Amino acid sequence: MELNTKIQSLYEKDNNLAYKNLQELEKISETSNQLYPYLNEFISMLKSDKYVMRVRGFRLACKQAQWDDEKQINLAINEILAMVHDPKPTAIRQALLYLQELVYYKPELHPEIKDALSTIDFSQFKDTMAPLIKKDVQLLLQLIAAQ
Repeated sequence: MELNTKIQSLYEKDNNLAYKNLQELEKISETSNQLYPYLNEFISMLKSDKYVMRVRGFRLACKQAQWDDEKQINLAINEILAMVHDPKPTAIRQALLYLQELVYYKPELHPEIKDALSTIDFSQFKDTMAPLIKKDVQLLLQLIAAQ
């Protein structure tokens, strides 16, 4: 399946196919800049009403960090970091995990990332989810401190 077809499948209702292609696209992004030309599309997915679309776009946008010589991520950082305030706690947890890509490849964005993390309101989460999100935030802050 060609890249355009895989990317278009991310918009489909078939979540199994979309997830399979998301994983394949992430794998491609780890070793190649083939998906970097689609970065703006991934960022635009963050505006979707559907949280699965926002998560897919976020994950793929973060995976482009190592290829971002043009600093497109830097220009869209506020839009990207808004994901840590998503109404869905599961989306926030995935965002915190994938922000590790930005921590590793975009050290110049550490201040913005730390600021975004400091504004997360943990009181909005259920008692079962809040400790998990706090732990994810602490891990990310430790990664930033270690850089």
